[in-house]
Amino acid sequence: MRTGKLVAVAAIGAALWKYFKAPPQAAKTDDHAAAFADAETHPENFDQTRSAGPEAMRDMPRREWNKVDQATDESFPASDPPAY
Repeated sequence: MRTGKLVAVAAIGAALWKYFKAPPQAAKTDDHAAAFADAETHPENFDQTRSAGPEAMRDMPRREWNKVDQATDESFPASDPPAY
């Protein structure tokens, strides 16, 4: 009986080891960072700051932007957003 438990524990341990030691998923091969629209920036750009506005974003916003959204986006990376 003890041998059966030992085999079960060894099998579980081997499965966990294989799961956690699996090679990482292949990285995406996009030529730009995740937040950038295509052709918005070059991967070697040292600061990776995108242009302001939803047209510079990879994913379109879920709702239409208003002037506060636009002004806030234009203020980045400044520390003080607009006072609307």
